[in-house]
Amino acid sequence: MQYLHTMIRVSDVDASLRFFCDGLGLKEISRFDSEPGRFTLIFLATDEDIARSGYEGGKIPDGLPCVELTHNWDPEDYTGGRNFGHLAYRVENIYETCAHLDGMGYTIHRPPRDGRMAFVKSPDGISVELLQRGDSLEAAEPWASMENSGSW
Repeated sequence: MQYLHTMIRVSDVDASLRFFCDGLGLKEISRFDSEPGRFTLIFLATDEDIARSGYEGGKIPDGLPCVELTHNWDPEDYTGGRNFGHLAYRVENIYETCAHLDGMGYTIHRPPRDGRMAFVKSPDGISVELLQRGDSLEAAEPWASMENSGSW
């Protein structure tokens, strides 16, 4: 068995790309519009995974883990888990990543008090878990004393 991708449904492509690309640093590597199906598929990947896979455009190679954003052109409310649970990414510096996302106006719902793990949500309410690469960072403010906010 081989992991291929995770699909999440999004209601606003621009808002979702701002979060995943500008906020988390993913790159759009492929886009497919289906007029008959009335949907758009957008595949995103990290720079590290793109480099490791040797991807240079065209067909997405086996072994390149992706996030597939599915945008159905007809409005739909995504409730009851129809859009997904959470994604998880390892980051170089969890404090810098959280500060960047916070500066963009995103709420860090579960701050990285432990220097290891945080949760933030996309514009469609998809939880994204951020995990510190390697050992946990030493506790630091403002994160160490920050309370959880909402659900994550």
